Amino acid sequence: MIPRKLKLLPEHLYPSDEWRIVETSFSEDWMGNAETIFGLSNGFLGVRGLFEEGRPAIESATFCNGFHETWPIRHAEEAFGFARTGQTIVNVPDATIMKLYVDDEPLYLPTARLTEYERSLDFREGVLVRTMNWSSPAGKQVQISSRRLVSLEYRHVGAIRFEICIDTDAPVVISSQLLNRQDSRATDEPRNGNGRRANDDPRRAKSFEHRVLNATDHDSRDLRVVTGYRTTNSRMTLGVGIDHDVQTDNEWYPTPTWSADLGKVVFTVDARAGVPFVVTKYFTYHTSRSVPPVELVDRANRTLDRCTRAGYDELERAQRVFLSDFWDRSDVAVDAAPRVQQAIRWNIFQLCQASARAETTGIPAKGLTGQAYEGHYFWDTEVYVVPFLTYTSSRISRNLLRFRHSMLDLARERAAELSERGALFPWRTINGEEASSYYAAGTAQYHIDADIAYAIRRYADVRGDREILAEVGAEILVETARLWVGLGFFNPKSKAFHIHGVTGPDEYTTVVNDNTFTNLMARANLRFAAEVVDWVRDERPEVFSHLQHVTRLEASEVVEWRRAAEAMCIPYDSERGIHPQDANFLEKEVWDFDNTPVDRYPLLLHYHPLVIYRHQVIKQADVVLAMVLLGNEFTIEEKRRNFDYYDPLTTGDSSLSACVQSILAAEIGYEKKALEYFQYALMMDLADVAGNVVDGVHVASTGGVWMALTYGFGGMSDFGGKLSFTPRLPGGWKRLRFPLRFHESRLRVDFDHERYRFEVFDGEPLSITVCGTELHLEPGVPQEVPAAAESCADE
Repeated sequence: MIPRKLKLLPEHLYPSDEWRIVETSFSEDWMGNAETIFGLSNGFLGVRGLFEEGRPAIESATFCNGFHETWPIRHAEEAFGFARTGQTIVNVPDATIMKLYVDDEPLYLPTARLTEYERSLDFREGVLVRTMNWSSPAGKQVQISSRRLVSLEYRHVGAIRFEICIDTDAPVVISSQLLNRQDSRATDEPRNGNGRRANDDPRRAKSFEHRVLNATDHDSRDLRVVTGYRTTNSRMTLGVGIDHDVQTDNEWYPTPTWSADLGKVVFTVDARAGVPFVVTKYFTYHTSRSVPPVELVDRANRTLDRCTRAGYDELERAQRVFLSDFWDRSDVAVDAAPRVQQAIRWNIFQLCQASARAETTGIPAKGLTGQAYEGHYFWDTEVYVVPFLTYTSSRISRNLLRFRHSMLDLARERAAELSERGALFPWRTINGEEASSYYAAGTAQYHIDADIAYAIRRYADVRGDREILAEVGAEILVETARLWVGLGFFNPKSKAFHIHGVTGPDEYTTVVNDNTFTNLMARANLRFAAEVVDWVRDERPEVFSHLQHVTRLEASEVVEWRRAAEAMCIPYDSERGIHPQDANFLEKEVWDFDNTPVDRYPLLLHYHPLVIYRHQVIKQADVVLAMVLLGNEFTIEEKRRNFDYYDPLTTGDSSLSACVQSILAAEIGYEKKALEYFQYALMMDLADVAGNVVDGVHVASTGGVWMALTYGFGGMSDFGGKLSFTPRLPGGWKRLRFPLRFHESRLRVDFDHERYRFEVFDGEPLSITVCGTELHLEPGVPQEVPAAAESCADE
């Protein structure tokens, strides 16, 4: 991996704290990073970490998962089967704005004289807190505090408690707003054919030239403003509203106003010295694909009624309860430098925020912290996020698998469009339609079918839950297996089964023959599909009957799946003792890394794709990822040789790579490299490793951090539904602890350099393997084994 400069958060501005991110003074230099780092989300609703004043801001945005606008993809040259309809998550109206004026002077942080300032996000509280003292132009001391949350318990709700207190009498105005930023942005910047800003990073989201949100209904009364919208093209609907509660002994006067793009309640206060003015603002969002806006306005009103009855303190109480349970299931504790522990918990907290209430949707690549990648769902979820959720929050894993199943009919249509049987899931999507306009690095990544099948298997193995197979898994597996048999072919001479014209995870090597990762994952998909069909037929005849009805499954197909799996071509170079990334990868010229300046990375922003494609150069782990996901199919010697060959070729231009390289480096005994790559993954956003943290959290990388800790340094594996550990605790770490749920057992794992400790603290007895030795655990009875010698890692 090319060395990256870590833009570390300065300790004097962002001190180490194992449970909080703290900002001790305002800095415009770090403002864009902080908007992402202090963002709040619950998986349905997300707000970036902007100031209540609404400005200054780098990327002002609020999102509802799945709420999107569509647009026609205009290709320079059309061809059959190209994606036609783009989808972009909408920047919904911003409810966090609360502008403050004292003596008619606005609070504006870049020019304000602040004698006190702190902003913090406590991972146990889930509340963004800001306190500061503003010395106004007139010399008045204004004490300001705000507490903001997006509720994890109440899916559609957020709230802000805003308090000011002045040392002398003064007129105060607070303008609480609901602003449609999506349709109030400047549109006179140069645009390209798809509406993006000229010369922009293609990973960033489209900017629309047409109006997106059309107000159709509203309700304004007392201190409440509610608006209903419908999008122009996708015809999705939105209901959004704000309401307020005021507590003060000051005289005050509200003035509510409404327009299509701006609803607000202005509080005019005759503030007296030392008398606080506290206004609590509740906000709610409801979305739909079919319900009219007027009904969503009604829903918003009911939600706001409930909020004002329950009060803000109830929201914070519920937030603490939710997070207490989350950390009990999910915390990973490391006895290392405080900054390491802080970063670990921040990453895990992002997984909570991205997934907690993503109940009828997927998880966008940036969660709900930024608009990059258009708010699309990729394979990231199944490969990098679902492992964490399966071990800690299985309800969410089940929902994500059900969500993929809800796209199955569209995936069938997409496969037919590409002249294939079965189903081909979209490479990137919100609504189930393929939205990748560049097929070489998009649609050609057929491996997404196998990634979804892999996630189904992992969930079933780890949770011991066969019902998910009967409910949605079997149907997905049948259709994905059909895709592979139709896509590939048997060589009439060698009898090997080949898959041509595909792209693996490495997007710097596209449309190739026999990509090793794809073929290995397809083989696993085919085998598991056959296994599940047999199980359903033998154990669940009523489910099998339904499966036959909806898929028209024939017994001969299952035979063909097994035949293809057994004959699958897995490229191997006997001279080098490695697995070529694809059939022709080793024939290419190696990229001239020595003469490529660091500022020319990522390569995709500086070189034409054809220049990249003709070289041995890797954007992200490909064969290395296969060795992590299917590690039981490689020997330790093969893993080491493959890693040694591919590691120098891997640029790390993708945030998905460092965590995977860390896991494998740990397994093969390369502790220094494992820690180096872990540091990159751990600090991907906190140190802006990729240079684009302003665009949002790299959610897959946060999942990869958990994987590196548990699968990498914890040495955990779960192949074949059997849990085992071969710990590889780095020399500089004193201890590593984490909880898991495996089958019906909740397990605590605790490693140090002297002993390994395991305890089933809830549920059923469990048998595990530790460095090759079986250990039987009874609930409530901790067991310790001596720490193994270094050779254990090489078994």
